[in-house]
Amino acid sequence: MLKRFLIIACGAACGILLATAVTRMRPAWSLWPNRDLDRNTAYFRSVLDLVGKNYVEEKDAGYDRLTHAALEGMLRSLDPHSEFMNAGAYRELAEEMNGKFGGIGIQVERRNGKVLVIAPIADSPAERAGVQRGDEIVKVDGQSLEKLSMDKIIERLRGKPGTKVGVMFFRPSKLQTIELVLKREAIKVESVRDAHMLADGIGYIQLTQFSERTGAEFKEALKRLQTGGAKALILDLRNNPGGLLDAAVEVAEPFFKPGELIVYTQGRAADSREELRAGSSAGGLNLPVAVLVNAGTASAAEVVAGALKDTSRAVVVGETTFGKGSVQTVFRLKNGEALRLTTARYYTPGGVSIHEKGIEPQVLVVVSLEEEAKLRLQRLRTDLTDPKEFATRFGFEPVEDRPLQTAIDVLKGVDLLTARSRPAPGKTAGP
Repeated sequence: MLKRFLIIACGAACGILLATAVTRMRPAWSLWPNRDLDRNTAYFRSVLDLVGKNYVEEKDAGYDRLTHAALEGMLRSLDPHSEFMNAGAYRELAEEMNGKFGGIGIQVERRNGKVLVIAPIADSPAERAGVQRGDEIVKVDGQSLEKLSMDKIIERLRGKPGTKVGVMFFRPSKLQTIELVLKREAIKVESVRDAHMLADGIGYIQLTQFSERTGAEFKEALKRLQTGGAKALILDLRNNPGGLLDAAVEVAEPFFKPGELIVYTQGRAADSREELRAGSSAGGLNLPVAVLVNAGTASAAEVVAGALKDTSRAVVVGETTFGKGSVQTVFRLKNGEALRLTTARYYTPGGVSIHEKGIEPQVLVVVSLEEEAKLRLQRLRTDLTDPKEFATRFGFEPVEDRPLQTAIDVLKGVDLLTARSRPAPGKTAGP
């Protein structure tokens, strides 16, 4: 019995010694799956401790502040869309996706180190002041944005409705610096800004963004137009900065049959492909469609345009879109904070990547920024139908919406070809 006990004791002792030896040898082995993570975490901790104890201004070197700054810099180094969000920024993101927030009404993105306007939101303080897509935001309230994260920039632009914010823009097309003082408003974005019948049975719907309400608003507008006799449709996605992927799928669904692929995403892992298909309520609507796009058409708006173009369900008219074809997943952290991380890319049903390429139109119609600014104002003030009154109010006579007219011409051409392909009355098709 004593011998058996000694053998067990020796075995236990050897096990303890072996475990100790393996632990000490761990840095030299590659068998540990988190070796790089642990080594770099230890390195970061040592630098954090060094800065926290030795930086000249103690109030600026608190561990919480340094950690948050490190997280912001880490995410910013990946791409323009990934970011660490403090509790305030996360709340604002949730408000934006719900379609209501306080600010000046612009969608922005960091690209090549610059903070650029993707598009001003329809009927917002920014749009009314003449802010254009492509404008670079240089300063907010006199402060440079060079060292600020995107959530900090957005935090400075937004605020309580009625308060004012000074914004300095640089307009590359004119090499012009523009300083504006804008009054913040409660920005409540209606996804369907305009839906009405044009001549010759053509329906028109303008979508300004893709939020939680977009799918329902779009389907209701489409139903009204069909009831009113629409035989064709123009879907205006110009200056639509995108939004929720699910909303894009809902907008595309009426034109697809149940189970058909609308878009898919592909992440880093080979098995991470996620397909988004039309649901059981999809309509399979056989309606000639033209989609209007420009360089301000981004993200979820590009998904819709790409899906309809790729499956020959629509003709895309306008300019090459923005090219924001990446998927951001929001991970909730503690203390109300969150991490928005690029986890995948969008692909059209035919496997075409949208990211940094955009959707190319089948019918190219190039519009200058000045012309586009006039067109935006005209679409905003549809109540002024008298050209002279409009010119007196705004200093220019209404200009022709060339992309819209081109889309109308395209649909008329489709209708003409369809009519010619029909059998003559009293005759049947076939040999």
